[in-house]
Amino acid sequence: MEVMRHVSTFLRPPPLPQAADGPAPSYALVVLNQRLPRFAPDLWSHAKLRIFADGGANRVYDGMPKFFPEQDPLEVRRRYKPDVIRGDLDSIRPEVKEFYSNLGVKVDDVSYDQDTTDLHKCIAFICDFIPEVDKSNLCILVAGALGGRFDHEAGNLNVLFKFSNIRIVLLSDDCLIQLLPKTHCHEIHIQSSAEGPHCGLIPVGAPSVSTTTTGLRWDLTNAGMSFGGLMSTSNMVREERITVRSDSDLLWTISIKKKA
Repeated sequence: MEVMRHVSTFLRPPPLPQAADGPAPSYALVVLNQRLPRFAPDLWSHAKLRIFADGGANRVYDGMPKFFPEQDPLEVRRRYKPDVIRGDLDSIRPEVKEFYSNLGVKVDDVSYDQDTTDLHKCIAFICDFIPEVDKSNLCILVAGALGGRFDHEAGNLNVLFKFSNIRIVLLSDDCLIQLLPKTHCHEIHIQSSAEGPHCGLIPVGAPSVSTTTTGLRWDLTNAGMSFGGLMSTSNMVREERITVRSDSDLLWTISIKKKA
């Protein structure tokens, strides 16, 4: 079975050396309508494509200048402008929409589609925007994906399964979540200065009959996991290389450390 490698280099400021065993990931950033994580400027610096999902525009407009209190807020807002704003456009404030429109930012109203979330609409845009040859190295970072209403969080988790062929990382101040598809074995390389030690493996889509891990404090060996049964919550990373093999799609989550 093919191995999929995961590494959270986006949690550290660029520039970073390219990994010796492969090309660096190509990052896209989606900002949702929740509080910006404290490392939002680092996420922005890594990304080659940046999209605000509707009210996410308000969050960047209001929140990004707070990361640079010594700088002119207007200049910060001009510097952190997206490539596109996309969604139902029922949350973005009129003055925020006008500000970015005046900077030449495309504002894409897709309110005609009420069957998908704003995050789904943004991921679909990225998939259409990125050439197929580049998708194997694509990683989509989603800021503000956790917190707030639970139905919104559940919708964001659903997007991971809908686009299971794309690497998508949901981020908050406290943790990250990503899908580990059953089609691959997984190597997770821990950035110990930025993430851990608490972690978990959650069988959300379907029960797992057999999951095996290495590198965790409480490793699993052909273990079954399900809601109502065993789940690997409150586990801890023991090594800087974690491996996961499962007969079911799993959610991987790990804590993000506070900066000193």
